[in-house]
Amino acid sequence: MATTSQLVQDQKPGAARREGHPGIALAVIAACQLMVVLDATIVNIALPHIQDALKFSTTDLTWVVSAYTLTFGGLLLLGARAGDILGRRRVFMTGILLFTFASLLGGLAQEPWQLLAARALQGMGGAIASPTALALITTTFPEGPERNRAFGVFAAVSAGGGAIGLLAGGMLTEWLDWRWVLFVNVPIGLLIAALAPLYITESERHPGRFDIAGALTSTAGMASLVYGFIRAAEEGWRDSLTLGSFAAALVLLVTFVFTERRAKEPITPLRMFADRNRSGTYVIMLSLAAAMFGMFFYIVLFVQNVLGYSPIKAGLAFLPVTVAIAIGAGLSQRFLPLLGPKPFLLTGSALVAVGLAWQAMIDPDSTYVGGVLGPMLIFGFGMGLNFVTVTVTAVSGVAQHEAGAASGLLNATQQVGGSLGLSILTTVFGSASRDEARKQVPDFLANATAQQKAEFARTHQLPAPWGHEVLAHGISSAFVPAAAMAALALVTAWVVIRVRKSDLEALAGTAGPMA
Repeated sequence: MATTSQLVQDQKPGAARREGHPGIALAVIAACQLMVVLDATIVNIALPHIQDALKFSTTDLTWVVSAYTLTFGGLLLLGARAGDILGRRRVFMTGILLFTFASLLGGLAQEPWQLLAARALQGMGGAIASPTALALITTTFPEGPERNRAFGVFAAVSAGGGAIGLLAGGMLTEWLDWRWVLFVNVPIGLLIAALAPLYITESERHPGRFDIAGALTSTAGMASLVYGFIRAAEEGWRDSLTLGSFAAALVLLVTFVFTERRAKEPITPLRMFADRNRSGTYVIMLSLAAAMFGMFFYIVLFVQNVLGYSPIKAGLAFLPVTVAIAIGAGLSQRFLPLLGPKPFLLTGSALVAVGLAWQAMIDPDSTYVGGVLGPMLIFGFGMGLNFVTVTVTAVSGVAQHEAGAASGLLNATQQVGGSLGLSILTTVFGSASRDEARKQVPDFLANATAQQKAEFARTHQLPAPWGHEVLAHGISSAFVPAAAMAALALVTAWVVIRVRKSDLEALAGTAGPMA
C-alpha cells in the first residue's frame, strides 16, 4: 500500500490535491464568475444610497459602474494571456485575491475618488480571474456534451448574475448598509482562493510575452470613448473636453489596431475573427451587453425613485428575470447540438429587442407588472437563449493554447459593450431629461409650495411629481437606443451566423476540435 508521502511524490506538479471531483471544480469556477459578474449590478441597487453618502451627481454616478466594467473589459485580454503564459490556476487565484482586496477598500471609501479607484482595481482583479475561469472549463472538460453542460452552468451564472446581484444588493443595503455590497466579496473571495488548489489542476504553461502596448491602448481608448459620451450628457456635444475625448479615443483605438497587426504575440489575435460564426457572436455579445447593462441601471432608478420601492423590494422585483434567464439557458444548452446556434440567436435577439421596445414606453403611471415585469420576462428569456449559445460558439474549436485568448475576447466584448452601451444611454438620458425639465419648470413654479421652491433652489432637482416626469421621460428615451442595439444583434444573427455540419458534430461530441 502506498504511503501518504509516496502519493505526494507521485502527484504531478500543479495537480489538484483532491482530483476526481469535476462537480466541485465547476462549482469553484462558477462561484468566481458569479462574484465577478454580479458585482457589476450588486452595486446598482445601492446607487441612490451611494449618491447620498458620497455626493455623486446622477451622470457621475454611472462611473461607479463604468469604472469597474471599463477596467474589467479593457484588461480581460491581458488577463487571459497571463493565464496562458503563467498557468491558469495561479493567475485565477491572483485575480480573486486582488478582487477581494479591492472590495475591502471600496467598502471603506469615504470620498468619491476612493470608491472609483477601488472599483477600477476590482475590475483589474476580475479581468485576471474571469477569462481564466472560462479557459479552465475548456481544459477541464472534454469537448462535447460534458463541456456543453459545464458551459451551460457558466453561461447561466454569467447571464443570471446581474439579476442575482440586484437581489443581493437590495438585501444587503436595506438590512445592513450600502458598504456591504462590497464587503460581502471578502469572505467569498477568500473561500474560492482556498478551494482552488484543492480541486483545480494547474494548466500547462505556454511560453510567450505580454502585449502591454495593446492592453494600454485598448483600455485607454475605450475609457476615452465612454468618458466622451458621459461628458456629452452633462455639457453637450460642443464642449471642448467632449470633442477632445472622442478625438483621443479615435487615435488610441486606431493605434491599438495597428499595434495588434504588428505584434508577434498580440493581446487580440486577429485570426480569432477569421471564423465567421465566432466574429458574429462577438458582435452579438457586444450589442446585447450594451443593452443589458443600461436596462438594469435605469430600471433600478425607476423602481426606487418613481415606484418608491425599498432596496430589498427593488431586488425582489428583479428575481423573475433570473428565472426567465435560467429557463432560456437550459433550453438552448439542451437543444443546441441538434439545431445549431442560429435559431437560438435569432429568437433570443428578437425577444430582447421586443422587451426593450416595450420598456421604451414607460412613464410615471406605469405599474410594476405592466411596465417592468412583463418586458423583463421577455428580455430575460431572450438573454438566456443567447448567452449559452454565444459562449459555446465563441470558444468552440479553439486550440488549447488559445482558449484564454478566445474566452478573454468574448468577455471583453461583454464588459466593453456594457460600458459603451451605458454611456450612450446616459447621453440620451441626459439630453432627454434636460429637455423635459425645461418643460416641467413653469408648471412647478406655478403650483409648488414655498418649501418645495426653496428646496429646488438649493438642489436644482425637481421634486415629485415633476421630478418623476423628468426621470421617466429620460429613461424611456434611453431605451430607444437600447432596443436598436438588440436589433443590431438580430440582424447580425440573421446575416452572419451559419449552421454548419462540423459545428453540430463538435457540439454533439462526435468530432474532434475543429481546425
